Amino acid sequence: MSDLPKVLPEAVRALAEADFSAVAQRFSAAGFAVTQPADGILTIKARGERPSVLISVGVHGDETGPIEVVAYLLDALSQQASALAVNLMLCVGNIGAIRAGKRFIDADLNRMFRKERGSLEGTSEAARADVMIAATTAFFDGAGPLRWHLDLHTAIRPSVYPTFAIVPELIADQPRRELIEWLGLAGIGAVIMNPASVGTYSYYSAEYHAAAGTTVELGRIGTLGQNDLSQFADASLALDDLLRGAAKREARQQPHVFNTARQIIKLSDQFQMAFGKETHNFTALKQGEEIARDGDTVYTVQHPEELVVFPNPDVRIGLRAGLMVVRVA
Repeated sequence: MSDLPKVLPEAVRALAEADFSAVAQRFSAAGFAVTQPADGILTIKARGERPSVLISVGVHGDETGPIEVVAYLLDALSQQASALAVNLMLCVGNIGAIRAGKRFIDADLNRMFRKERGSLEGTSEAARADVMIAATTAFFDGAGPLRWHLDLHTAIRPSVYPTFAIVPELIADQPRRELIEWLGLAGIGAVIMNPASVGTYSYYSAEYHAAAGTTVELGRIGTLGQNDLSQFADASLALDDLLRGAAKREARQQPHVFNTARQIIKLSDQFQMAFGKETHNFTALKQGEEIARDGDTVYTVQHPEELVVFPNPDVRIGLRAGLMVVRVA
């Protein structure tokens, strides 16, 4: 039984319920090879080598803004199906959580894209990640060198930078530059370079499929059907241009770039942060200030200034409870 709002625009309801029937028929009629390899996953391919673009939404079931943005884009594009200039995979991530109006069912899906899951192996999200991994592998198998993965999210807490992205350091220089340039076009204010995986979907695509993958935080979390879509206007336009192969626009800004200083890992139930979990993303801390303590382990700021992102003391033991970053550009 779905807990989705009763009144929703048809395109939004269809995507939230992972119903691709209407758009799949339009792209198929235009001559594309269209498949639905699993619930919530749609692939659209043409003959010949094209850029391969994976767009994922709803990896966290309560982050609904990107679902609305992509629903409208996909619906409009399917009305002009021949304008699609890339091979596209669309993945609606945690379908069960979206239907339930929850962030997740058993555990965070965006920590499941790793070989070792420990006690999380039996969760519904682990099973869903396996399905998504299989579909992603099939999509990128035999693809050309231009491979992108845009995993679209919204943030739980306020942020000094309302929009920001996480980009794996292991992406090769040229595609990384092109990705960051696109993020500027999408109105992204900050980019965090990530040196190591914590099991996210976009890092998995970068590590195992050589995709220019990124986790993009597009403003604040909201209720499906009631999101302020104006906060996604730049990202929506950049996505539409990408899918249609449009000429590059001039970015109004270049994102500020941050390196990861360290990941704050929760080691035990004794873990306590030195500030509240309502702390804004990119809050600045000075050298020597305490970040957190976990039994005998005390985390302090090592650089003249570090900024905290994703502070969350309530994660499971062994997972990241916060990210400390330093600005480099």
